[in-house]
Amino acid sequence: MHLIGNYFPNLTDNQLAQLEQLHGLYSYWNAQINVISRKDMDHFYERHVLHSLAIAKVIQFKPNTSILDVGTGGGFPGIPLAILFPDSQFLLVDSIGKKIKVVNEIATALQLKNVNTKHCRAEDLTQKFDFVVSRAVTKLVDFYPWVKHKFNKVKNNDLKNGILYLKGGDLKAEIHELNLPCKSYPIPSYFTEPFFETKFVLHIAVN
Repeated sequence: MHLIGNYFPNLTDNQLAQLEQLHGLYSYWNAQINVISRKDMDHFYERHVLHSLAIAKVIQFKPNTSILDVGTGGGFPGIPLAILFPDSQFLLVDSIGKKIKVVNEIATALQLKNVNTKHCRAEDLTQKFDFVVSRAVTKLVDFYPWVKHKFNKVKNNDLKNGILYLKGGDLKAEIHELNLPCKSYPIPSYFTEPFFETKFVLHIAVN
């Protein structure tokens, strides 16, 4: 938790309390339905919570922003972002029902009124959103077709509506193959831990 406080010093007492509850909640549910590797639970706040919150260093979502988290797994990056931006609305989707069950239980325990979930594939959604967030679900060129018609036209944030994608490694070829406006934000610009050395937040502007 001290990691989060160092990088986000202006959190409210309620946000800090919610973030502090995450470890116990995930430890409990992970023992029943494996959504996080056992090894990663030892580095939970760094590798899952802080990694998710790298998006919050790239953009501060304005109130009433709508965000879709595709392939949320156990709720990342959606749950930590929903804690940070209680005035924005989040829909977390995954094609694996047991993972959505965990997300539902955690959102309920934290009383996150701005989180909804759906057991489905992103392609099957009809709603539109300001942003789609995801954490390295697949190659960008494969991911984009799932969500390309899911964006609102009107821009209400400092960044253009589009995809905010957490991914690591050498991404030049992947970005070139996508052939869309894409800006890379190196996470080591925000966080100094070695885990983030080759990781990025990618913003793909769609509208």
